[in-house]
Amino acid sequence: MITQDPPRHGLLSRRLLLHAAPGLAVAALALPALAAGYPSRAVRIVVPYAPGGAVDTLARRMAQKLTERLGQPFVVENRSGATGTIGTAEVARSAPDGLTLLAMDNTYATLPFLFNNLPFDHANAFIPITLTAISPVLMVTGARSPYRDLGTMLETARKQPEKVTFGSGGVGSSLHLSAEALQQAAGVKMFHVPYKGGGEAVKATLAGEVDFCMTSLGSSLAPIQGGLLRGLAICGDSRASSLPDVPTFAEAGLPQVNIVNWSGLAAPRGTPQAVIDTLYQAMAASLQDEVMKTFLASIASTPGGMPPEAFTDLIRREAESWGAVAQRAGIERQ
Repeated sequence: MITQDPPRHGLLSRRLLLHAAPGLAVAALALPALAAGYPSRAVRIVVPYAPGGAVDTLARRMAQKLTERLGQPFVVENRSGATGTIGTAEVARSAPDGLTLLAMDNTYATLPFLFNNLPFDHANAFIPITLTAISPVLMVTGARSPYRDLGTMLETARKQPEKVTFGSGGVGSSLHLSAEALQQAAGVKMFHVPYKGGGEAVKATLAGEVDFCMTSLGSSLAPIQGGLLRGLAICGDSRASSLPDVPTFAEAGLPQVNIVNWSGLAAPRGTPQAVIDTLYQAMAASLQDEVMKTFLASIASTPGGMPPEAFTDLIRREAESWGAVAQRAGIERQ
């Protein structure tokens, strides 16, 4: 999540995200009548990315909890390709019966600015159910990098445009757009090196192939604590308890950079409201489970749980913010 105007967009939205969880179990109890007999058989959760990433990991954890609560198997299937549009389109074409769901993340909000013709109606194809987790975005460099802090790197970038390099999961990926937001906020130009995925970008940063990358706190925490990566700045209102020595972007002089990774589940448009209510109640209750909270804390994530209407509004606002970043960056639609 980005903002060039913290009070109106990023900080306000992030506070909404971080404070959405309290009371969800109580709110869930007040939901209208749930879907009788749902689910009647196994439910597919389509992850539109390769196995092993953050979205996949979170979807599998939630699938386990939904299986326990709703009495039928929730099974994750990976349908990767084309920045997630292949798997997303498959879910959009599925019957709106709640038996096929989409694991959705930040990337969904960026798709209209990456493709001329999406194989689904971006604004209307899905009913967002709720967020599973939120995690702040972190800027990292390799342990052997000459850049000890963000200020030094930005000073180099101002004096020598495109000397500083950054890796991403590909042109238009969330990591790419996060770095573009950073450049726009700082008024610098850096050199982009796209990789096939965010994991490869992190490895390239660790190896010194690029100077930095933007990544999730959960995926970079272990290598930072192991001395392989160095955190330069983290998004959010305060430092992460797991990385107390890494300053926030605001502390580093860039309060405009306020980005969080999020993921959640959505259903095809037309899915009965009672089914959406059932799924939301089960997800909200699962996110209050102590085992789930402990797991999310272990990957430096905060439980989600906002109501479907708020999730829908979040995606709309995310699309507006990322669209502005993509336009300023001159990213061409494919």
